[in-house]
Amino acid sequence: MAYDKTKLTEAEVAEFLAQHPRWTRAGEELSRTFELADFRAAMAFVNRVAEAANAADHHPDIDIRYRKVRLALTTHDAGGLTSRDTLLAAQADGFEG
Repeated sequence: MAYDKTKLTEAEVAEFLAQHPRWTRAGEELSRTFELADFRAAMAFVNRVAEAANAADHHPDIDIRYRKVRLALTTHDAGGLTSRDTLLAAQADGFEG
């Protein structure tokens, strides 16, 4: 399956960030640190993100520090942010609870 590699406009990124204020942008990357109940919950969260990312043929950077998980999203082969990043970010928000 081919995925859309069209870079988001500045307005589209700004709209996403307005709707998801816990995410931040640094250059061509969206990131957020999730704080889970404990290490086991953090690993379960990472596994859910990994399944969603794999289904979308996406490869987020994931940093696990005990119960804190930092996700960094960018579409490397598009050279910036695409809808694949914002969709995975929104999915990850839903996996938090």
